[in-house]
Amino acid sequence: MKNFSGKVAVITGAASGFGREFAISGAAEGMKLVLADIQQAQLDTTIAELQSLGAEVVGMRCDVSRAEEVQALADLAMAHFGGVNLVFNNAGVGSGGLVWENTVKDWEWVLGVNLWGVIHGVRIFTPLMLAQAKREADYEGYIVNTASMAGLLSPQLMGAYNVSKHAVVTLSETLYQDLRSVTSQISCSVLCPAFVPTGISNSHRSRPAELQNESAPTESMVVAQKSMHKAVTSGKLTAADVIKLTFDAVREEKFYIITHPKIMATVKMRLEDIEHMQNPRDPYALKEDSRPVLNEPA
Repeated sequence: MKNFSGKVAVITGAASGFGREFAISGAAEGMKLVLADIQQAQLDTTIAELQSLGAEVVGMRCDVSRAEEVQALADLAMAHFGGVNLVFNNAGVGSGGLVWENTVKDWEWVLGVNLWGVIHGVRIFTPLMLAQAKREADYEGYIVNTASMAGLLSPQLMGAYNVSKHAVVTLSETLYQDLRSVTSQISCSVLCPAFVPTGISNSHRSRPAELQNESAPTESMVVAQKSMHKAVTSGKLTAADVIKLTFDAVREEKFYIITHPKIMATVKMRLEDIEHMQNPRDPYALKEDSRPVLNEPA
């Protein structure tokens, strides 16, 4: 997809972080926007700002873990713009702690947003895009799924998050192959950022009441939260930088969008462990100063 002007983009998690920057860049490219987020007030602010700049934009509050709400988002896109060209399955949350200490509610929340949100986006929007491709010989469609470098590695104290992001990577890889088997008009990418200053370290603010834990967080959860917040807020690359890389990848039909290429040395280390069937090495072995430490002084 070389030209974005006039194309319709659906963006989840659009009120902040990558989603908001994608919407801003999409508007600058002349795209028509369908925005979704679970935070209504922030979503309304983003929509109003983009409309004031002349963008064609609609939006709705959407919990992407719920199939019926993602379907409603698709219905909104079709009702207002009659089609979809680009889907950015981006909504995500963060959670950590020793993997056996994560509660059922922790797993339901993280997998619900990070994985099921992408599953629903792929399952609901891909058939609409394929139908449009059949109707329009010059149709171009693209799907970008937000995973993480945690989808290529398995760092400690991030079990539920790692699982969700590994699943998004393999879902996206399979989607790429499946699309290639049926059409040349639609493709996809997987976005694998490392730590970037976004709101993900504060994502608990949007955690549904029914998925809140009744007990206090464990020590490992506290350490993981502090470590994530420190890493995210100290990131040098901005969300806008990541979105520029993303738009460039869509133009070039580049599948893996790696924002921090230096981390690929650690990915290579993991792949070597698999290749040689040896025990996995510490994901922080090449960057020991980033390793979260239990029993850390307050």
